[in-house]
Amino acid sequence: MHQRASHPFSIPFRLGGVAAALAFCSAAGAAQVKVMVTIENLAPTNSVSFAPLHVGFSSGSFDAFNIGQTAGAAIISVAELGGGAEWQAAFAAAEPNSMRGVIGGALLPGQSNSATFLVDTMTNPFFTFASMVLPSNDSFIGNDSPMQYQLFDAAGKLLIASINQKASDIWDAGSEIFDTNAAAFVTGSDATARTPENSVVAFNFDDLKKFDGVTTAAGYVFESGLGADSDVYRISFQVVPEPETFALMLPGLLAVGWVGRRRRKQGPESALSPV
Repeated sequence: MHQRASHPFSIPFRLGGVAAALAFCSAAGAAQVKVMVTIENLAPTNSVSFAPLHVGFSSGSFDAFNIGQTAGAAIISVAELGGGAEWQAAFAAAEPNSMRGVIGGALLPGQSNSATFLVDTMTNPFFTFASMVLPSNDSFIGNDSPMQYQLFDAAGKLLIASINQKASDIWDAGSEIFDTNAAAFVTGSDATARTPENSVVAFNFDDLKKFDGVTTAAGYVFESGLGADSDVYRISFQVVPEPETFALMLPGLLAVGWVGRRRRKQGPESALSPV
């Protein structure tokens, strides 16, 4: 049986063109991407709620706090009243080119929220977050090291799908003495009537059970119900493709489909022959 000599560059050239098209799509979208951040309160019913989540995408140089050290104004602004104005200002001063924002309002057990951010993955590959735990005087969640969560690699690929926080990840800022009458998110309390504690930042979720039985600002009677391994919070990440990204990918995807159909129709010998 006569066999036609296959052209040495036929299939490699076609597949190479497809690969190049897809690689171009990846490179084109690597620098600026839209990232949807979804937050979920995983705590048990009637347990902890959370103040708005303060987030930042950065080069990894803004360090909001350190374990074993006195809390500064930036993290206290999150841990004590949840507003975070000083946190946002300090972040902006340390990293002017960072992308910062706030997600949602009070997040009750079982609730979720989301927001989308335009992120430069080349200059801002790291993710930082902080949120007050409610009710409390100065409890919060957040990352100690600004380089703890690298969200993107050098090619702009998403490296982390989600960040999970357990009860054992809850911090005590050590800035305000425990007092239900001065705690945030407690009915009848005055959260501005703080008494300085003059301690340091440390892990501590046990104090939250001292709020058991109080009525929260949301109307439910608080019951901590937390153990060290209890899941309390999840932050999820998803890259949102731009319409032009689909347009760039379409020729490559069509080429892949064309090669597949040609191989099925012609068989293994003819599929290797030149066009």
